[in-house]
Amino acid sequence: MNVTKSLGMVVLLSVGAMQAWATDVATLRNGFTIRHESRAPLGETTRLFLTADGSSFVDVPTAEIVQIEPDLSAPVAPEKPAEALATAPGATNPTLVNTAPPTPASSHPVDITEAVNSASGRYRIDPDLVNSVIRAESGFKIHAVSPKGAQGLMQLMPGTASKLGVPNAFDPEANVDGGTRYLRELLERYNFDLVKALAAYNAGPHRVEQYGGVPPYLETRKYVASIVRDFNRKKIAQQKAANSLAPKAQPQSKTKPRNATAQAAPKTTRAASAPPVKRSNTATGN
Repeated sequence: MNVTKSLGMVVLLSVGAMQAWATDVATLRNGFTIRHESRAPLGETTRLFLTADGSSFVDVPTAEIVQIEPDLSAPVAPEKPAEALATAPGATNPTLVNTAPPTPASSHPVDITEAVNSASGRYRIDPDLVNSVIRAESGFKIHAVSPKGAQGLMQLMPGTASKLGVPNAFDPEANVDGGTRYLRELLERYNFDLVKALAAYNAGPHRVEQYGGVPPYLETRKYVASIVRDFNRKKIAQQKAANSLAPKAQPQSKTKPRNATAQAAPKTTRAASAPPVKRSNTATGN
């Protein structure tokens, strides 16, 4: 699959709200499909909003969009929280090993979600994107070590961790902060092209620049596709959950009101023998 085409995703959170449409699917020339709630043309690009409030969106060259059609897929099950993923069977990346000694026990359990939210706020990146990167990198294993020596939740190489000021890559808060900061730097370096930034996070910026995009490594291509797919799945699940909780508009009654003459009919002494008058449903609002 060719994933070198630009998918310039801007993940800044300060975006104005947009009116949501029905969920659609945009199919790109490179084989990616992007589910979105609304879209807006921006010159030669089209902005696809992944959420109804516009907090997450993707800028795609309009020429790369093959077709847009309604999303007819079944609802996606909600994502498990990060704490559950950390202990879920099979969550660990099979290429990782846990050879690092555990850090001293703390009186408080590690809250990965809080660490992700804090770092995401500091560096203005969608926390769901950071969680998707952690899932692909370490499977939420705090002491994961790759065969190449990458360490911790966001798999920082020792040299990278040192440049980012992370003295202990197995400290969840420091690791997530350093990894999120590095991801932000890569996004800025590649003009917020998420695909290139993720490829650089996996294979290194020099490889991305050498090949002018995603390098021809199967591992890197699978890595990028996995994160984009996981991130989109979260947004779809969130939007469908929000839609299911939204109050449905009550249909207006089609019952015609009584005419003025009937409503103003004078009382009669023979009312006792007359049939009872049924109260108008329109008047009661039922």
